[in-house]
Amino acid sequence: MAAQDARLRREVATCSRMLVDSGILNYSGHVSARVPGTDLLIIQRSHDVRATLAPERLLLVDLDGTPIAHDGEPPSEVFIHTEVYRARPDAGAVAHFHHDPTTVFSVVDDVPLVPVKNHAARWADGIPVHPDPSHVDNPRKGQDVARTLGTRHALLLRGHGEVIVAADVRALYADVVHFVENAGALALAARMGTVKGLSGDELARFLATFKREKHARKVWKYATAPAAHRGLVPAGWVLDQEAGGTATSGAAPFAAS
Repeated sequence: MAAQDARLRREVATCSRMLVDSGILNYSGHVSARVPGTDLLIIQRSHDVRATLAPERLLLVDLDGTPIAHDGEPPSEVFIHTEVYRARPDAGAVAHFHHDPTTVFSVVDDVPLVPVKNHAARWADGIPVHPDPSHVDNPRKGQDVARTLGTRHALLLRGHGEVIVAADVRALYADVVHFVENAGALALAARMGTVKGLSGDELARFLATFKREKHARKVWKYATAPAAHRGLVPAGWVLDQEAGGTATSGAAPFAAS
């Protein structure tokens, strides 16, 4: 249990730091991970700087948004995470961020956010726009977001930001990167001419041979290696994660930090 906790904490901290470095997370937004087999999640403290998140500072929180044996408060929009986890047993990791070049697709009608890159096949079933732009700062609003999301893997909060859902933190990181990449490619295509998004058949052909877990590991390794080299994350975190998170350094067990 302690080894699993340490791995999850390092992955959430690593993912957050790398997304800040990529210009996707900033002073706001957050990444969480569900503790497997429980109704608990790991998420940052409200005012901790995303660029320097430390595993031992992360909170263990229940699905009511209440910290478990921790000194600190989760982000005010923790209810995005808690209510998505409550509604989606398949969700193992959630990201909420405010990436303006992507968010603008929530306020235009002429260019919907459709797949124009093959990895956007992840969202072949659609990217809904949640109509309420206000902060998701209570359970009811979180439940509304979860209903808008339904069984899909991403949504836009109108004039607000994004929510991405994946099975684990590594897959989540790849999805966030690809989501933003697709939005950028679509914006460029729209300036060049009429957009012809990838068809359902094209996306299905891609998915027929796509090995998602292998790809997520590849993207994670590609990102963490230079991040460790540049000192963005401690090299020991990356080595521990590659070893499966069995090292004892890092964070304390679930109920003790």
